Amino acid sequence: MTGAGKAATAGELPLWRLYLLRAMYLVMAAGLGIFMWPSIVSHRPEWPLMSSVVACMLGALGLLSVLGLRYPVRMLPLLLFETAWKLIWLIAVALPLWRAGRFDAATASSVRDCLPVVLVILVVPWPYVVRTYLLAPGDRWR
Repeated sequence: MTGAGKAATAGELPLWRLYLLRAMYLVMAAGLGIFMWPSIVSHRPEWPLMSSVVACMLGALGLLSVLGLRYPVRMLPLLLFETAWKLIWLIAVALPLWRAGRFDAATASSVRDCLPVVLVILVVPWPYVVRTYLLAPGDRWR
């Protein structure tokens, strides 16, 4: 393919960036594997519905992060998803609770769990993301 239709490749990113992305995928896979999969494997019948949904979603995120070790650029949408949901939660839920003076221990714990999103933001090659996902022509509709 040539011109505007050419797909972006991992060759556009320096090797150090690919290793940095791989490190982030490894951290996500290991962290979610350690903290989520034991709950999923040994689930209880009385497991609250939303807790089970969140655990399974995060477990899937951890499993897919393993693919990021091999395909760090192709799996960038995973890091974008991780960034998006955490920033949305921090802005839409935690910030209003903090402003209203209703910031409890459970919220503080969730904020601590979400703050490592800063590392994801630092690792993502944003110019590449903008070129590839925002400025490049989309796939055809028919």
